[in-house]
Amino acid sequence: MIFSRKRAGGGRHARDERAAESVAGHDAEESAVSARGPYDVSEAPDGVQRLDLGSLQIPAVPDVEVRVQADPQGVIQQVVLVHGQSALQLGVFAAPRSEGIWDEVREEIRQSLFNDGAAAQEHQGEYGTELRARVRTPDGVTDLRFVGVDGPRWMVRGVYQGEAAADPAAAGPLREVLDGLVVDRGQEAKPVREPLPLRLPREVAEQAGPDGEDAEAAPAPRQA
Repeated sequence: MIFSRKRAGGGRHARDERAAESVAGHDAEESAVSARGPYDVSEAPDGVQRLDLGSLQIPAVPDVEVRVQADPQGVIQQVVLVHGQSALQLGVFAAPRSEGIWDEVREEIRQSLFNDGAAAQEHQGEYGTELRARVRTPDGVTDLRFVGVDGPRWMVRGVYQGEAAADPAAAGPLREVLDGLVVDRGQEAKPVREPLPLRLPREVAEQAGPDGEDAEAAPAPRQA
């Protein structure tokens, strides 16, 4: 896992939809779906090694590299998972107690892409409605796939890039990480859509040092 440090300056309707797809006559399948995350910390399964980033805990999955960009104080600005030719950028945000926010966020993303000249289309995916687009970047045309999962007072947003964006079947281990994420929302009041705080584990922050250089570290195990 690579943790990149930069200098300073620089609820639950989707899961309900997934469960509803497994109806009478498919009890085993329904059980498997309901066992998937992302999980709230109050319902996370035990005995799983996870990298504890504060509000977000990332399960260790073979061949998945976790790239974390943080400021000199250890506050994380970006989390990206990489596997082969695919990547998954993660974000976690505060949400109201009464309802999810992914529908609204998804529409805002679609409108933003449209304003930038990129058409986005909605598709039904494993987590409910997702958004797919093809955008132009300095490196050429890139496929993007946006997924969102509403939880109790939080929302996880994932942005797939590369092969996993164009073909969900190629997500493989990245999807396994997303399925095993744990969100620790905390009890304090937060504005809706505010990013939940993410920090490097102390031992990783100390190893990275204040000079802004990259550091490699094994995940800090957390038996949640």
